[in-house]
Amino acid sequence: MTVPAFAARARALVSRSALLENLAALSGRAGVPLLLPVKADAYGHGLEIVARHAATSPHVWGFAVAVPREAQALAALDLGKPVVLLTPPTPQEVPALADLGVRLPVATLAEADALPGHARAHLKVDTGMNRLGARPEDAVAVGQRLAERGVLEGAYTHFATSDEPDLSFAHEQFRRFQTVLSGLPPLLAHASNGGGILSLGALPGMALARPGLASYGFAPPHLRGVLPLRPVLSLQAQVTFLHDAHAGETVSYGGLYTAPRDLRLATVGMGYADGYPRNATLRAHVTVRGERRPVLGRICMDQFMVDVSGLDVQTGEWIDLWGEQGITVTDVAGWGDTIEYEVLTGLGARVERIAVP
Repeated sequence: MTVPAFAARARALVSRSALLENLAALSGRAGVPLLLPVKADAYGHGLEIVARHAATSPHVWGFAVAVPREAQALAALDLGKPVVLLTPPTPQEVPALADLGVRLPVATLAEADALPGHARAHLKVDTGMNRLGARPEDAVAVGQRLAERGVLEGAYTHFATSDEPDLSFAHEQFRRFQTVLSGLPPLLAHASNGGGILSLGALPGMALARPGLASYGFAPPHLRGVLPLRPVLSLQAQVTFLHDAHAGETVSYGGLYTAPRDLRLATVGMGYADGYPRNATLRAHVTVRGERRPVLGRICMDQFMVDVSGLDVQTGEWIDLWGEQGITVTDVAGWGDTIEYEVLTGLGARVERIAVP
């Protein structure tokens, strides 16, 4: 018996045009090509879809990832763009990554000495994030060792506060990075994340910029409007069941919501296991046939209920959870007491990613 291809109950529509417009705008403001972060399944948007779209952009130099598996997946796509690993691999992973052509992060003399001769390295400099990298007073020696071995391609740091209104520490971090670069031969230097591009613009001596969530259409509140960024991902879920709740009856776990009158309810195939925040309970809304409607009761693992009273809704119908217009992922993050990063990267494997124009 042939097993059918079972349909997803939730789908993320990933817009090629929005992504490419964002990348062009960000590269223009930074004044350099982009090293596009596609870690965490391209911030929940789908690694392959995003990478294939972005690889067609003249504004994208290459891709940045967080873990070796992501680098391996990108290498398998054979998109003709460099891949930079931003976090340290284990010593056992280094040879295979070098064989794949993945650019490797290096922060110590021991790491520099252990690289194969055909590797390409990006010196990681910790200018104040205190997460990864060589301290500025140690970084020049590591970079010089890499240069002596003929494997030094780039150097990078990461801003900790470039998305905050006060940019004084970001300027200090950049000053520290420039001091390190002054002791090294010419290389591909990169520092700005999305906040850095929006708040600081073009930075002297930089060859690349690394806009993360900004590439996907989001900016800190005080920086919205600096560039015309468009959200790349819209989320929809399917109505799986329709039923009536009578006045006085409760809805979902814990009986948190009591129907004030007879209601028509739609059960929707999306829950916190798919990435819709459970903390949005009693606050969330969705769009049904162009109308904003409340999510009733506690959000479940695989589904939630929506008031569709007065609407001619059918099972199998797709409703909008967020998009470029109306309800946004920023709204959903606010209802869930979290940030857009967490909501987007939390989208699970049961959510189908679909490329759209």
